[in-house]
Amino acid sequence: MLAPGSTARRALGSDHVAGWLFVAPAVVLIGIFGLVPIVWSAIMSFQANDLVSAPSWVGLANYQALVKDPVFMASVRHTLVYTLLFVPLSVAGSLLVAWALNRKLRGVRFYRLAVFVPVVTSTVATGIIFMWLLDPVFGLVNYFLSLVGLPEQGFLQDTNQALVCIVFMTVWGWLGFDVIIYLAALQGIPQELMEAAQIDGAGTWSSFRNVVLPFLRPATLFLIVWSTISALQLFDEIYVTTRGGPLGSTTVIVYYLYQQAFQFFNAGYGAAIAYVLFLAILLITILQLKLGAQRVYGKS
Repeated sequence: MLAPGSTARRALGSDHVAGWLFVAPAVVLIGIFGLVPIVWSAIMSFQANDLVSAPSWVGLANYQALVKDPVFMASVRHTLVYTLLFVPLSVAGSLLVAWALNRKLRGVRFYRLAVFVPVVTSTVATGIIFMWLLDPVFGLVNYFLSLVGLPEQGFLQDTNQALVCIVFMTVWGWLGFDVIIYLAALQGIPQELMEAAQIDGAGTWSSFRNVVLPFLRPATLFLIVWSTISALQLFDEIYVTTRGGPLGSTTVIVYYLYQQAFQFFNAGYGAAIAYVLFLAILLITILQLKLGAQRVYGKS
């Protein structure tokens, strides 16, 4: 028994301990389903592990094999191409849409809702819609192309077009999120500055470039970092639509990881891919934040 007024009794009755007791269930769940898999996959990346039989220790063999794996190197190229297309298109496109919606228009709430709806639409539904629209035989896009005399396209079944189609599908799906961020940033700009610029004779473009864009730099930095991280982890859209095809032209890093771990049961190799991707995302994010801080906040 603890004596009344003892230090231990006071500690157990403190708000600090009570707070930890309240969050303890969440901490335990995060530890079990979050931290444990991270540590386990790190160990597994140094093993030959098929998730069924007893694993064997192979050291750095899985990481060394990545350099000589042509499919992995192709998946890296596909992921980089996708990222370099997706990030500028989504960020720049959302800025233009947000600028257009940041004004007093009749039915502007409906337009904003319409832009955001794709964000809350499931990836499966989005993939099915685009597979139907882009079907080379009975798709609506090819139908409209034929009406204006343009040749029909293969789209998701064409090795040269499939990845580009995935880019436009994901830009459409995530544009609304970026638009909401930009709308919030635009509405935070003091109207006095805009009015002062107009009084000084600044036109629409001059006000946008010299007043609006500087205020949007923090939001732009956030969206660039967020979009880059999301692009490098592309998986759902590939799994639903192309499954890495045609002929591996849309096989990205995470989808190749999935194939190795859960189709070929080469879980150790898949874990090594996961950690290489993690380190790449970490380094790219640090670089973006460092360069962005210099641009946005003037920090070195």
